[in-house]
Amino acid sequence: MTFALRPTRRLYAHLSTSNFVQCRTIKKEHTLKRKECLLLALQHHFKQRLVSHPWTDQDRPCLASENGGWERVIPAFRSVCGEDGVSLGAAVREQHGRDESVHRCRPPDIVVWPRSVEEVSALAKICHHHHLPIIPFGTGTGLEGGVGALKGGVCFSLRNMDRVLDLHQEDFDVSVEPGVTRKGLNSYLRDTGLWFPVDPGADASLCGMAATSASGTNAVRYGTMRENVLNLEVVLADGSIIHTAGKGRRPRKTSAGYNLTNLFVGSEGTLGVITKTTLRLYGVPEAMVSAVCTFPSVQAAVDSTVQVLQTGVPIARIEFLDDVMIDACNSFNSLSYPVAPTLFLEFHGTEKSLEEQVTVTEEITQANGGSDFSWARDAETRGRLWKARHDAWYAALALRPGCKAYSTDVCVPLSRLPQIIVETKEDLMLNGLTGPIAGHVGDGNFHCIMVMDPNDQDEVIRVHEFTERLARRALALDGTCTGEHGVGLGKRALLREEMGPLAIEVMQGLKATLDPKNLMNPGKVL
Repeated sequence: MTFALRPTRRLYAHLSTSNFVQCRTIKKEHTLKRKECLLLALQHHFKQRLVSHPWTDQDRPCLASENGGWERVIPAFRSVCGEDGVSLGAAVREQHGRDESVHRCRPPDIVVWPRSVEEVSALAKICHHHHLPIIPFGTGTGLEGGVGALKGGVCFSLRNMDRVLDLHQEDFDVSVEPGVTRKGLNSYLRDTGLWFPVDPGADASLCGMAATSASGTNAVRYGTMRENVLNLEVVLADGSIIHTAGKGRRPRKTSAGYNLTNLFVGSEGTLGVITKTTLRLYGVPEAMVSAVCTFPSVQAAVDSTVQVLQTGVPIARIEFLDDVMIDACNSFNSLSYPVAPTLFLEFHGTEKSLEEQVTVTEEITQANGGSDFSWARDAETRGRLWKARHDAWYAALALRPGCKAYSTDVCVPLSRLPQIIVETKEDLMLNGLTGPIAGHVGDGNFHCIMVMDPNDQDEVIRVHEFTERLARRALALDGTCTGEHGVGLGKRALLREEMGPLAIEVMQGLKATLDPKNLMNPGKVL
């Protein structure tokens, strides 16, 4: 690989101190001119970064021109997925350069729409040959900037791969392509008596949910994507296709070899393109009932949650909203719940089992000072209740029209939840920030929806500093900086603090093995 190097200010910034030391030594011994000295240092820098640690070079230029340029790449793409399957339009590229996060749009150079795993593989081989970054794109509902094309390259928009491939009702599993969304799958399953319960709120792509290890309101009962993915079909950076649990295999459990499936779950497109996922399904409960209960304090609400779980009540959802959030939800959805720390609960089971679950839960909540339950028994009423919870993002935005929002995503052990929420609310008040809180209290995961004016640089800085403090507060309490949104762009430094340098080196080694050219969604996670 050769480089046409020019001594620009940007390139100066990439040189390490050791490069300049070496350069000064060479200059002193051989009386080289400054430009020659810089050239030697640059050559050493790129050789070291691309040969010794190819995956760490997040500023490697796009190298399509080395093997024939775009004039050869574009016809090659069109030969794979047709004239309509390739776009260079600015509006299309911008649409695929952003998600629902606060990170700015980073459009790719080209967007392609493959229709099959074979086409994904063929496109990946072209990108691999021409050193083009690959950015997978599902529905764009991510919250951490995971679809931004930091180095340009090619966006693989997977919406045309939208088939439900294999449904095994008697085995409670199904295989789907990446264009199938959560709501789309459950609509397909409507007459089977089965459903897929993992519910992050957004109607996200199921393969995208696997890529970020998403979860949501039902995780306390049904687990996250990590517990519900049985197998993955993945196209690697060089175009090769692997099946993480063996081709066509879908056992409910296995102890065969390394757990490659969970290596790719949560990898955020940095190791390969997920082109099929095999998922666990569940029987639709005979009966469902939801309830709302308010409490005098955060501590009382969390104590009730812990005690409900300790008694073995198989609660399906137990969501926490603080007083600021419930007030916002009341205004946005024309509701009239008391403005106080609140739990939204849902129970699944038979009619008889629900009676027992509800009785036990009511006794616990009332012992902790909770109000009487406000019930939602029919599907329509339950739908309105949970729509209010899922609309929390938009309700928070409505507090300050014209502003933007950013959601934090820390998760801590249940016993530490009251402490971190109380400290977080104090931090918000002390710094004059708007950040209503909603969370999946049953697994210790909560979100501050930070509403800010992007044109107020002082506020933007204060929000950034707050989110850093919150994440480190969670780490100090034995928690994680991200429970379900992923690392993306904004939490890479926090990931290093959380995992430690040796674990990060292992991750980097895995990345280097699977993607030695650093083409898969470069600049994310690591």
